[in-house]
Amino acid sequence: MKAGRITAVSRNASYAFSKPNHASITLLAGLGVEGDVHAGETIRHQFRMTYEPDLPNLRQVHLIHEELFDELGLKGYEVSAGRLGENITTRGVDLLGLPTGSLLRLGADAVVEVTGLRTPCSKINDFRAGLLDEMIVWDPLADGYTFKCGVMAVVRRTGTVRPDDLVEVELPALPHRSLERV
Repeated sequence: MKAGRITAVSRNASYAFSKPNHASITLLAGLGVEGDVHAGETIRHQFRMTYEPDLPNLRQVHLIHEELFDELGLKGYEVSAGRLGENITTRGVDLLGLPTGSLLRLGADAVVEVTGLRTPCSKINDFRAGLLDEMIVWDPLADGYTFKCGVMAVVRRTGTVRPDDLVEVELPALPHRSLERV
């Protein structure tokens, strides 16, 4: 098992691009982050609800690696936890390198299952002009684009998570499936 740490937790009860940080958040099995606008059994993404309202919510929890903020800072973009709309910010976990179905044990009790990559949207440029180009990068090895703005997950076991809680990774059985957009 690989391990990392949670550096921040965020939620927002209304639709907004960024989410304020909190001392803790509670993850509810099958629903998402308690008190967050994206919690629910079916799709809560504003745009997708208009044409796919009954599909399962594979985007209950958004996780971003804090190392991305370091990288963006070197390019002149000041970004901090919660500002890109994530619920959980981590350090020391290669979130983008995880296969689909990886389990993340967060703190003492919570468990989430990684469902795929967050698809970056144009609102990122509304937050910081030009930032979207940093989130979508051509990867010649994969002969395609890499999306760098985190992963999405569903909650498998309820629990409260806080900054400084441990993140433990459990990989699914082989063969592994690469992350795709959800």
